[in-house]
Amino acid sequence: MSSQQSTQTMKPATAAKKLGVYLPATPASFQEGVISRAELNELQANPPEWLSELRRTGPHPRPVVAAKLGVSIAGLARGGVTEPLTTEQIEALKQERPEWLEKERATQVEVRKEGARVKQLQKEKQERAAGRD
Repeated sequence: MSSQQSTQTMKPATAAKKLGVYLPATPASFQEGVISRAELNELQANPPEWLSELRRTGPHPRPVVAAKLGVSIAGLARGGVTEPLTTEQIEALKQERPEWLEKERATQVEVRKEGARVKQLQKEKQERAAGRD
């Protein structure tokens, strides 16, 4: 039995998620190995050309696509977007402004407003409770 490793490692899928890239678009050497925390930190601090290019042009994973479009991941699915998109495809959608995208963006605005309202109510409740002490 080897002693427990002090270096944490992660699967390529986990590392890709943390880097915000679509795993199948990464180099084979990245997909087939394990990535240490130090290697991940190095990739984040000094991204190699392949990583910079993927972040710039894609294809992007759904969380990144959703963020770039200002919608939720569920909103993407409701809009029929189930595959990764390139930056060019995302920009085209922004220009076309399909009805589903406008609707999902409006939904996101309402969700954020409601979240802020609830947070404010919780803050006020805490302040009132603290005032009674």
